[in-house]
Amino acid sequence: MDYDRRAAAGSPTRIRLSSTAVRVYGGREPVPHGLPSPVRVAYVRDGKMHSVTGRNVVLACYNALIPGLVPELPDEQKKALLYAAKVPMMYNNVLIRRWTAFQKLGVSGIGAPCLYHTTTGLDPGSTVGGYRGVTTPDEPIVVHMVRNPNKPGLPRKEQNRVGQQELLSTTFEQFELEIRRQLGRMLAGGGFDPAADIVGVTVNRWPLGYAYTYDTLSDPDVAPEQRPHVVGRQRFGSIAIANADAGAAAFTNQAIDEAHRAVEELLVARGLT
Repeated sequence: MDYDRRAAAGSPTRIRLSSTAVRVYGGREPVPHGLPSPVRVAYVRDGKMHSVTGRNVVLACYNALIPGLVPELPDEQKKALLYAAKVPMMYNNVLIRRWTAFQKLGVSGIGAPCLYHTTTGLDPGSTVGGYRGVTTPDEPIVVHMVRNPNKPGLPRKEQNRVGQQELLSTTFEQFELEIRRQLGRMLAGGGFDPAADIVGVTVNRWPLGYAYTYDTLSDPDVAPEQRPHVVGRQRFGSIAIANADAGAAAFTNQAIDEAHRAVEELLVARGLT
């Protein structure tokens, strides 16, 4: 796909890649007919500042960034947007020459709550049409390893923040060492040799991973309409707020629901529905 054409004037949908929004302003003062004024979005691309103006804007980014983008928001709303701390995540994929060690041990997945990666499992792929997934132990296979870094003993939000910093400060060499150590430790009884059997390692880290969800231990017990994600997502003139953060649930369907709500709020504000 030629994305440059998607950004060209005249395109029904203009997409600007490698463009970081740094400021969103306007959309608050009424113009003739009582409608909110347009919104201007300033963004940086290739080291230069640009701007684009629209009648409405939906901010579907990490909600904690919004107070910095729109400092005119009410203090209570900014505080609510800053409340959550996203869950840090790691999905590491390890290509191994064969999975005979798993077969000899009689396992396809291993849970290890006290080790670096809490879950490890084989990913044989799918057999669809002419594509065949892995079927025999002598074939190469991908091992999927998951880690959610945290700091036991701290409140959940603080644990998430500590985990975020850990992911940002840990080098690939350290991640690889932990992967090799853990696989060697878990699969030694099946004859697994990390030096000989590991072909490649891919580290996927998301310091700002899943949307924050509430729990009864560390979050205040308030009415649903008083919860931070509800207070934070309130429309501000022609600016609406979406993202799974705005629903306090880390699921695709929640992100879709929040996008629908945000667009509907803007349509209602303009008397279009």
